[in-house]
Amino acid sequence: MPIRRVRQGCGTVAVVDLTGKVVVVTGGARGLGAATARAVVDGGGKVLITDVLETEGAETAAELGDAARFLRHDVTSEADWAAALDHALAEFGRMDGLVNNAGVATGRFLEHESIEHFRRVVDINLVGTFIGIKTAIPLLRANGGGSIVNISSAAGLTGLALTAGYGASKWGVRGLSKIGAVELAEARIRVNSVHPGMTLTPMTAPVGIEPGDGNYPGTPMGRVGAPEEIAAAVAFLLSDSAGYMTGAELAVDGGWTAGLTVKYLTGR
Repeated sequence: MPIRRVRQGCGTVAVVDLTGKVVVVTGGARGLGAATARAVVDGGGKVLITDVLETEGAETAAELGDAARFLRHDVTSEADWAAALDHALAEFGRMDGLVNNAGVATGRFLEHESIEHFRRVVDINLVGTFIGIKTAIPLLRANGGGSIVNISSAAGLTGLALTAGYGASKWGVRGLSKIGAVELAEARIRVNSVHPGMTLTPMTAPVGIEPGDGNYPGTPMGRVGAPEEIAAAVAFLLSDSAGYMTGAELAVDGGWTAGLTVKYLTGR
């Protein structure tokens, strides 16, 4: 199936060929995770959506039809991880890809961040990703290889105020991805990280930024991203077209981490 483009969100996005691939997407009930699950199914693949949000997760899977399943899954639990991947094998017979998308944000200055909250954010965002990679390795080895895509953040490429736990965990995800890429290349398991900028999802809704051109002037493209735009990049990394990519950090951020805008520098 050739790559085609469809109208979604703020513009058109590519539908990447994922025919026959089985992918597990954590945090897939809504937002970026749900958009990624849709991209997998649109590309001809099958997806196991996991999340702690049971009602929304089941609804998203139902919308995608027979190519999707849902399972409740706490990414900080080793037992839940084992059950999730066993479920993917039981339902679809194989596993080709894993998207470690589940995560939580923070909005506190470092000096006001509690140790308990910091640890919780790191446990979900970073330790959860570690457990997922570790649990998936034997299955992907047995499959002859595969692709792991870890969702980091633009906050994992630069310092960002109010993100002590979140930013630290996303820098960790970035580093863990590179370690996995180096160690697992011989098994034909590719590990890459994606670094979204400000994207319009339920997690970022409290920020109050509206979609559309001109509403996010601190970014060179002047707008926030749509979940489908990030999902298209994730789908590419899952696909055979990215067969020579591992250890890459793919920023999908409207140019935010490229540098300061003229408007920011001049006020015009």
